[in-house]
Formats: sequence, C-alpha cells, structure tokens
Amino acid sequence: MPVLSRKTPVWLPIVVLLIAMCSIQGGASLAKSLFPLIGAPGVTALRLALGTLMLVVVFKPWRLRFTREQRLPLVTYGISLGAMNYMFYLAIQTVPLGIAVALEFVGPLSVALFGSRRAVDFLWVILAVLGLWYLLPLGDSVSHVDLTGAALALGAGACWAIYIISGHKAGEEHGPATVALGSLIASVIFVPVGVMQAGDLLWHWSVLPLGLAVALLSTALPYSLEMIALTRLPTRTFGTLMSMEPALAALSGMFFLGETLNFQQVAALMCIVIASIGSTLTLRRDSKIAKVDIE
Repeated sequence: MPVLSRKTPVWLPIVVLLIAMCSIQGGASLAKSLFPLIGAPGVTALRLALGTLMLVVVFKPWRLRFTREQRLPLVTYGISLGAMNYMFYLAIQTVPLGIAVALEFVGPLSVALFGSRRAVDFLWVILAVLGLWYLLPLGDSVSHVDLTGAALALGAGACWAIYIISGHKAGEEHGPATVALGSLIASVIFVPVGVMQAGDLLWHWSVLPLGLAVALLSTALPYSLEMIALTRLPTRTFGTLMSMEPALAALSGMFFLGETLNFQQVAALMCIVIASIGSTLTLRRDSKIAKVDIE
C-alpha cells in the first residue's frame, strides 16, 4: 500500500481515516448479512482466522520478543480482542448496527473519562449516560432495542476498554505489530468456538469469498489506513474523527441493511457521539491512552 509523503495536504489523512471507518462499518454490514448462513460465531471465526492470516503475513509477529512483564497484558489483550469481536457480532444479530456501535463506544469513552475530576468532563459523562438511558430498553418508554443484544454490545465495549489498557502495556515496544500476535491469541480461542457452532458450512466455497471480504474490510484495510492517518494527524484530531464511528455505523446499517432508527434513538446516539468528541477535545495533554478502532 502506498505511503503518504510528509508533504501530503492536511486533508488527505482525514480522508484516509474516513475511508478506514467506512471500510470497517461496511465490513460489519457484510458480516451481518452472513449471519443467516453461518451465524454470528461462524462469522467471528472467519474474520479472526482470515484477518489474523493477513496480519501475520504483514507484521511477522514471530520476530517479536516480549518481557515477562508484558506477557500477561499481551494474553489479556488477545483474549479481550477476541471476546469483543465475538460479543459484538452476537449483539448486531438483534440490535441495529448504529446502536450497537454507540453502546460499544461507551467502553473507550469510559477509559477516556476514568479518573477525571474536571467539571467539563462530568458534562460528557452526563451526555453519555443520557444517551444510554434512551438507547436501552428501560422503563415504560422502550426504544425497541433487544435487551440481550444491548447487554452484549455493552460487554463488547467493556472488552474494548480492557483491550485499550492491556494493549497499551503490551505494545509499548512493538506498536502495531502487537495486533498480529493479539489476533493470533484471539483466534486460538474463538475460531474453534465458531467452527463448532457453524459446522462444515463455514468452509463452503460460497461462504469463503465473503468471509475474506469481511476480514479485508474489517481488519487488513482499515488497520493499514489508520496507521497511515495516525502518523500524520494529531492524536486529538484522530480521536475526534474516530468519535464519528457510531454515526457512520448507523448510516451503513441504513444503506446496506435497511435498518432505520426512530428520532429518540438518533438523539440518544448523537448524545454518545457528542460526549466522545467532547471528551477527546478536552482530554488532558498528558493522557497516554488513545482510542483504537477494532470492532
């Protein structure tokens, strides 16, 4: 893949990042269309197996060396990566894509806000909680969101938070190459689970090309594009743009899957998007934890 030169116009890395986010959400929509054939666990297995193969070829993780202190975070990182993908795909079986991503986004948002004591940060907490209240099917005013699917999306968000924290510790020396080894750990655990639940149909010739497309759109292409954008954009700008993810997911679900949201759900989703953008823009300069898109 061609690398952008340092003299590249400032808007080009932004376009690259937007393409990466659209690729991820397009991959999620394609993955959801495969659920009737092999189920969410089967799609998880295909994405992890084929995506890991691509990452291993690119990053060659067998050359990496980890200290004893890095090994536990690395294993935690890999397990959380696999669990996040598994629960997210289970969630979008019954929850619209935009809502599932918004609920999942609470994970990195919580990491960004954890330990904050400034008044402005409590505003973002209130907005995020308000969004959750109107997205989740609580009380008499339900939003027609499946409770189990919503819980799975929040569980995926919790795994995302663990992924960020453990990945920061595990990848301090090796950077993006750590993703390949983490994905390999996730595959060892969750690919057999998906294979057992999907059966022989998982490797059918008509399914494999679609699985390859999901792995490419959701893993190989966006990871490569994000690395290009991340090296040419300020961290704050990168995080702010990534906060658009739930809105892009909602648009992807609408265009590719025919999913529609009511006014209350759109307003709740935008509360979480604004909270995420706000927390990124007002993030303390000494913060070392950045959001990374991996769903």
